Amino acid sequence: MEYTHLGRSGLSVSRLVLGTMNFGPETSEADSHAIMDRAHEHGINFFDTANVYGWQKGEGITEQIIGRWFAQGGGRREKTVIATKLYGSMSDWPNDTFLSALNIRRAVEGSLRRMQTDYIDLYQMHHVDRDTPWEEIWEAFGVLRQQGKVLYFGSSNFAGWHIAQAQEAARARHFLGLVSEQSIYNLLTRWVELEVLPAARHYGLGVIPWSPLHGGLLGGVLRKQREGGASRGTSGRSGQALEQHRDTIEAYEKLCADLGEDPANVGLAWLLHQEGVTGPIIGPRTVDQLDGSLRALEITLDADTLSALDELFPAPAPNGAKPAPEAYAW
Repeated sequence: MEYTHLGRSGLSVSRLVLGTMNFGPETSEADSHAIMDRAHEHGINFFDTANVYGWQKGEGITEQIIGRWFAQGGGRREKTVIATKLYGSMSDWPNDTFLSALNIRRAVEGSLRRMQTDYIDLYQMHHVDRDTPWEEIWEAFGVLRQQGKVLYFGSSNFAGWHIAQAQEAARARHFLGLVSEQSIYNLLTRWVELEVLPAARHYGLGVIPWSPLHGGLLGGVLRKQREGGASRGTSGRSGQALEQHRDTIEAYEKLCADLGEDPANVGLAWLLHQEGVTGPIIGPRTVDQLDGSLRALEITLDADTLSALDELFPAPAPNGAKPAPEAYAW
């Protein structure tokens, strides 16, 4: 396993991140525990979850599954860098949502209780709260840091200027501030290259891409269709996106076949080649899917392949792969 520092922090994390969103709704508790054990066998030490995962309001089902796994001992908690999130509604009462000091206090206590641990390695804001001042957020986070309940803080789904706003507010309080940003980022969705990635690099945040295969569209969806297999990329919004990008996806799968690699692993490897990316979040539903993802760490994409991928999936600007403002101005 390859490791890197999470942003400018001294925390060492694996370059693949185990996403747990399927634990509970899609994957049984026993299978979830087996996946986490196998992740440790592979050296994956960075696990990502959220208090709302499990999708039964207020239950935190996924965090509970992780907590019962930690409780088995054997160094499971000590070997894991656990990242969870707050923001989403945990009840229908008004103060059990967003980033008020009250909800921050309640949310962290709930996550600690469910995960049967006395500290969280990385506590992430699941979304920006435009109605709560940064002074309130950082004051509440500072208390958690002083209490030893949270070690590092991160953001998710922030715009570039939100990252700057958060960091400057933290700087004024002489706080470390954010060490990571979790964004949707993949070959089909490259908007973060305009301002989020430059902001993250400037402020020393590690970028953790979620949906690295765009809901399965970059995971060999057309090949799986031909083979008669089920695929996430054929239903709902993914199905609509497939029809919109079918020719591009077909060309992508041919390129991957010419490389002799699985499309899912090429998609992950491309992200690992991007400056500032700590590691993409993989969300295996089975141990076999987890095992297969490790191949992405071994793939080196040469300049010609990277150029071919850029032609298939252009950067989100007419001026090519440039950040703002050059992306849309002289």
